[in-house]
Amino acid sequence: MAFLKELFQKNASTLLSMLFLSGMPLVGVSLVSLLLYKNQGLLEQLTLLEGLLYFGLMALLMAFALMPTTVGVLITGFYFGWIGFPGMLLAYALAALAGYQLASSLDHGKMTAFLHRFPKAEAVMRELKADSLQLIVLTRISPVTPFALMTFILAVVGVDRRRFLLGSVVGMLPRSLFFYWLGTKAQDVFTLVNHPDTGTAGKLLLVGLIAISLFGLYYIFNRALKRALGRSTAQQ
Repeated sequence: MAFLKELFQKNASTLLSMLFLSGMPLVGVSLVSLLLYKNQGLLEQLTLLEGLLYFGLMALLMAFALMPTTVGVLITGFYFGWIGFPGMLLAYALAALAGYQLASSLDHGKMTAFLHRFPKAEAVMRELKADSLQLIVLTRISPVTPFALMTFILAVVGVDRRRFLLGSVVGMLPRSLFFYWLGTKAQDVFTLVNHPDTGTAGKLLLVGLIAISLFGLYYIFNRALKRALGRSTAQQ
């Protein structure tokens, strides 16, 4: 209890920000659903400038957890077709970088400084950073992992910015390609956002991605723990 109390006292802004990012996607989906229900033709026949503004806004909404990435991909696929996929990819990368910068600015290294007081936890985090690219890819590949929250966590623990961006883009591609394709095939955007029909093959794909993420993360954490304990024993 003393550990948790001290953790909250010294990292209150960081923890509250994580709580905020956990709940906002539900609010975002509700607002987007209401907007599209009343204005289904809102994004049709956009000019080039309006299209660029759309992707900029999409990046901003995803960065602040106001637009779940899956919903953003579905909507973009529906309205833009495959010609809009590069724009969606760029919006995703910008959202990841913006979220990373925001988390770093809010935390100011307080979480890593706090972990420094607990050598075993710090040793495990140090080992995880050595596998940060794999760690980032595995957190991004799962369709159920909150984008903005994981961005915040990865930034707070201090993963390298370049690895973070590369791992984020690579990890999101399998599920994003699938959901984007789903968006291009849909007939009604409101139904698409609220009840996307992934089909049997799609469900198997998503379950497979979740399984890869879970087992991969378990393997990396377990290996990091063993390496940290091994180094600690060797130093003694």
